[in-house]
Amino acid sequence: MPSLTLLADRGQPTDQYRLPAEKRLEGDPLQSLWLDYEDGSGVFAVGHWHSEVGKWRVNYTEEEYCQILEGVNLVTDDQGHATRLGPGSSFVVPRGFQGTWEVLEPTLKRFVVYEAKGG
Repeated sequence: MPSLTLLADRGQPTDQYRLPAEKRLEGDPLQSLWLDYEDGSGVFAVGHWHSEVGKWRVNYTEEEYCQILEGVNLVTDDQGHATRLGPGSSFVVPRGFQGTWEVLEPTLKRFVVYEAKGG
């Protein structure tokens, strides 16, 4: 029988990276990822993400729940609808969402991602 998985303090990032030039619109922000849990199949993951200031294109192939812990962001869909997000903001980005993500102040978010296979 499976048991609970306790999520530990973040410690060192699992990964640090910069986005490819073709996605970046402003800046070259360093992004850090702490992967707190993966289900082993690559479908479900939980963790934390941090980004420096910048702006880039997004095209979601997954469903993502987010909670902003620190920082201010502006997420704009391809129709021009902009949503300002700051500490305490909780939201879901649906699969198929396209637009831009702009980090106005260095940001830390908690995330839960589900990406269905083959569909």
